[in-house]
Amino acid sequence: MQKYLIMALVVIGTTNPIFSQLKEDKKTKLKLFIDCSNVWCDQTYIRSEINIVDFVFDRIAADVHFLVTSTSIGNGGDQYQLIFYGQKKFAGQKDTLRFTMPPVYTEVEVREKILTHLKIGLVPYVAKTDMISYVTLEFKRHDTNESTAKEEKDKWNYWVFRISGNGSLEIDQNYLSTYLNGNVTANRTTENFRVEFRMSTGKNISKFKFEDEEGIEQSFTVINTNYNFTNTTVLAISDHWSYGYYLFLRNNTFSNFQNSIRFVPAIEYNIFPYKEVNNKFLTFSYGIDMIHNNYYEETIYSKVSENLYGHSARIVSRFNQKWGTLNSTINYTNYFHNWNFYSLEINTEAEVRINGSLSFYVYAFGGLTRNQVFIPKGSASVEDVLARRRQLASGYNFGAWFGLSYRFGSILNNFVNPRFSD
Repeated sequence: MQKYLIMALVVIGTTNPIFSQLKEDKKTKLKLFIDCSNVWCDQTYIRSEINIVDFVFDRIAADVHFLVTSTSIGNGGDQYQLIFYGQKKFAGQKDTLRFTMPPVYTEVEVREKILTHLKIGLVPYVAKTDMISYVTLEFKRHDTNESTAKEEKDKWNYWVFRISGNGSLEIDQNYLSTYLNGNVTANRTTENFRVEFRMSTGKNISKFKFEDEEGIEQSFTVINTNYNFTNTTVLAISDHWSYGYYLFLRNNTFSNFQNSIRFVPAIEYNIFPYKEVNNKFLTFSYGIDMIHNNYYEETIYSKVSENLYGHSARIVSRFNQKWGTLNSTINYTNYFHNWNFYSLEINTEAEVRINGSLSFYVYAFGGLTRNQVFIPKGSASVEDVLARRRQLASGYNFGAWFGLSYRFGSILNNFVNPRFSD
């Protein structure tokens, strides 16, 4: 008898919280789908701070589809855009909030800002559920300064400078590799004007040891150096048109460039207004290439120095929508003196939701290279090939990652449990 009494108490003790939960769930809760496909969101933090909505995995099952995107701004920070798409009984209801973060910010600051704006944006939707009684609002300033803030004049005149450096070291008994790289950038961005300067230099030293067929230890060292300078200047013509130029200066021992100068005046057209960059961006640009190259070694076309003229076209697309994200770039260039000398490069990254549970993702890059006029004359040695001492002729390059993902099971995701997490 005592045994059955204990079992009854255990059953009552374990089911009572369930009954309490079921009683609570009878109240109408908003179903929210969080979509952070192109930015970082701390969803564990959000779920721990908001418990009056149901977080779901399936966007089709949601009452509100919450999409977060971001884009870089002139001072090096980011502008975040938060879009609330109403679904089901909220169909047709949509709102957009924006905020900016300075160039030096932490993940904690970002997640707090996203959480604050998420709460604000959810108010019109939660207001139509039983959970409205759990919402508190405060429209009150906590500072004592009631004076109107005056617009602050930027003492740097919108110029932003960055200096960075990095390096690596790898050693074992038969191999030594060191790499050093430094970068300096300066840019100024306003509504209708952008100018940017970039300088970088790097040195890579690799030393190999091996035994030849007679057992004698041999070694050889590969040293590659490079420097690059770029200048981009862009002026706005309208909400859709802009023009400017690119200037490239470079040296690269691996690619046989003693020095190279490339100047490209160009014009660009955006199908959508530039202000919609967070949602959609589709540009077409065209430029004229003027190039002067000096080479370390005579090329396969018997040149140690030459002037080249050509043109280039580029298509760039970025879409952040409810159906997924798409980033793609297509570059085409060719030289006027011989139209058989051209290159075509394609880079695509996409994640598309086919339905509520099935998604397709792909990252692919590739191209045709028919304009490698800088390749040195003569055959490459075994060391050149294995140690990548110099660039070799290749008519193409390609790589891809792709797949499908399908999720099934519970659509709810309200619980926060960090136990045994990495």
